[in-house]
Amino acid sequence: MGEPKQAAADARRQIREFLATRRARLTPEQVGLPVYGGNRRVKGLRREEVATLAGISVEYYIRLERGEAHGVSESVLEGINHALQLDPTERAHLLDLVRASGGTRPLRRLPTEPTLRPPIQRILDSMTTTPALVYSGRLDILGTNALGRALLAPLYADPARPVNMARFAFLDPAARTFWRDWPRIADDNASTLRTEAGRNPCDADLTTLIGELSTHSEAFRTRWAKHDVHLHTTGVKRIHHPVVGDLELPYEATPLAADQGQTLLMYTADPTSPTADALRLLASWAASEQPESHPTRR
Repeated sequence: MGEPKQAAADARRQIREFLATRRARLTPEQVGLPVYGGNRRVKGLRREEVATLAGISVEYYIRLERGEAHGVSESVLEGINHALQLDPTERAHLLDLVRASGGTRPLRRLPTEPTLRPPIQRILDSMTTTPALVYSGRLDILGTNALGRALLAPLYADPARPVNMARFAFLDPAARTFWRDWPRIADDNASTLRTEAGRNPCDADLTTLIGELSTHSEAFRTRWAKHDVHLHTTGVKRIHHPVVGDLELPYEATPLAADQGQTLLMYTADPTSPTADALRLLASWAASEQPESHPTRR
């Protein structure tokens, strides 16, 4: 089977699993349906209940949950989005899977080795007091500034390139110390990779990475099976850095419009906070160490 056909078959399987997991997380009470009888043999909503809420026949919904989504209309998808209470990221993910499974669009092929354009690297380097980096959809770090490289120093202990945030989180024991809220970071990484897998089903490097993580990490396998998808554009990351100790770093992430699949991530700190003092100390350490700021490929 060729690559596009294999990707389409995988997308149909993902539709089945995604819809089933979304259905399982809801109860009749949550969606305003009456409950008859004390025992329900299924976890969450039944297929016929989803069909009723979506305004489609049970037979049609069953076909969709089997991954048979060829020709499905926007109105039907909107009904399912409403019935399963999907958030905007989940709606976009379902649409990606439907498109990839049924030929409503050509499967996209992004470059297998995305590169950072020199102007973006210069922008990173100009941020002398803000740790910053650019990463790809599969969580490869494509470039950093000096302070960002120093902040993420433990990720660079593995000589493999590109440095990958998910590989560090799930396969390196140091990650559970570095990320003070490791379970949330692990959830975020798995959901980001799940989103990217729906968006770019022909990405061979992503498939290889997911296979590696699934083979070697039970924590990843458990999270991958949940089919959770989210966009992480703002928040706070809690880090224990081996040089400067504990940090509380608000962050902002924004896609680079001209570089599909690349995201700029910037960390900040309240100027009067202990974290700001720690970042200044980290900057001094980075200057003395003179680490590489432009990561290279494997």
